Amino acid sequence: MTAPTPEATMPTDTRFFGQPRALATIFGVEMWERFSFYGMQGILLIYLYYSAAQGGLGIDEGIATGIVGAYGGAVYLSTILGAWIADRILGSERVLFYSAVVIMLGHIALALLPGLLGVGVGLVLVAVGSGGLKANATSVVGTLYTEDDPRRDAGFSLFYLGINLGAFLGPLLTGLLQSTAGFHWGFGLAAVGMAIGLVQYTLGRKRIPAEASVVHNPLPRNRYALMIGVAVGAVIVVAILMFARVIRADNLADIVILVSLAATIAYFVVILSSRKVTALERSRVVAFIPLFIVSVGFWSLYQQQFTVMTVYSDKRLNRDLFGWEMPVPWVQSINPIFIIILSGVFAALWTKLGTRQPSTPVKFGLAAIIMGAAFLLFLPWAGGGENTTPLLAIVGILFVFTVAELLLSPIGLSITTKLAPSAFRTQMVALFFLSVALGTAIAGWLAQFYDPRNEVPYFSSLGIAAIVLGVALLLAVKPVLKLMKGVR
Repeated sequence: MTAPTPEATMPTDTRFFGQPRALATIFGVEMWERFSFYGMQGILLIYLYYSAAQGGLGIDEGIATGIVGAYGGAVYLSTILGAWIADRILGSERVLFYSAVVIMLGHIALALLPGLLGVGVGLVLVAVGSGGLKANATSVVGTLYTEDDPRRDAGFSLFYLGINLGAFLGPLLTGLLQSTAGFHWGFGLAAVGMAIGLVQYTLGRKRIPAEASVVHNPLPRNRYALMIGVAVGAVIVVAILMFARVIRADNLADIVILVSLAATIAYFVVILSSRKVTALERSRVVAFIPLFIVSVGFWSLYQQQFTVMTVYSDKRLNRDLFGWEMPVPWVQSINPIFIIILSGVFAALWTKLGTRQPSTPVKFGLAAIIMGAAFLLFLPWAGGGENTTPLLAIVGILFVFTVAELLLSPIGLSITTKLAPSAFRTQMVALFFLSVALGTAIAGWLAQFYDPRNEVPYFSSLGIAAIVLGVALLLAVKPVLKLMKGVR
């Protein structure tokens, strides 16, 4: 294959809204991947707990929310595998491409295979593929900029806009198709979306800088057989645990939480103890730890959009629009609308402020505080009957969700690439996604404690906990910045 041209790495390349032209290619594949991902996830929970008469599988609601939380956590947990393969074997660009193929196959399985078989095969493929694509798409975006390029945060915010264009359209179209033609038609549309993304990316691969294909820490050839044996052994162990009912549908979220915790500790130990990491890089990795903890707390609340918020939208929200009932998945398109509107505003703000903008720890602390406040905003409508919460209230709450998200998520992607040691560039991005994995699995686990008949303890305790976490980080800004060694 001909090596990609290096033009996208030139600071003078401003052909995509002031950003490198190659950003458009990554923007496109991520947009369509998010279309398929959120389109499928928008109908997944109700598919699991709706009755057979409604076209669903009739699974217990608590177990269903746990499955969705565990699946969401597994997506981000899979970034470890995708990042490792990129850093040790194939490079980020190739892993991104192959991951997109696996995602498409997963959506096809959900669309064509019946019942729990389709759910099992489809979710495993989508989780593995999405994990590989997410970590590596972010890493490839990072190769478009030098460390001191002032466009960097703005570029990541624009990249985040692509994510949310897909996240907006996915639930709208799959939700409409599900409500009119059935769940499997909705899953099929998700597969079509990923196929479009693959075609677009294939046509634009030549613009990706050569650095994106570099294998930064090559695995010695004599260790390939060992790694294959470990992979096969892991699959066998999981199969045995499932057969012995140690791994069950009702404890999937617990298992993903434990695996995510173990992976997090192992990753930090490996990176911090590596001889390939310099003293300066090691200090920056230590600085990432408090950011990681706050990120876990943030995602534990934010990702309840796909667990508690879905149940809330189905049972507590008044979805009547002039005599027509809005599909449940459409609520998940509200947040992306605000992201689309505000991403440009935030990108322009960071660009205008330049070096005067708040540091990353300040942005993270504010994100946690605002996210906690969003949960407290549920309280005025607590204790109401079925379908009594006005749609406008949810719109306002999700606006606050969005402000918090824009202070943490694109900034988290950007700071991770800045703090990453050169030998663990993509795997450091996987560490950030591990915080999302842990938070998402916790969101699924927390959903079992949500009771529509007694909502005050749930929303108030979680909201206050997030605010306390954010304040703690704000108080620790100076020592964290000292450890970041010049990175802000």
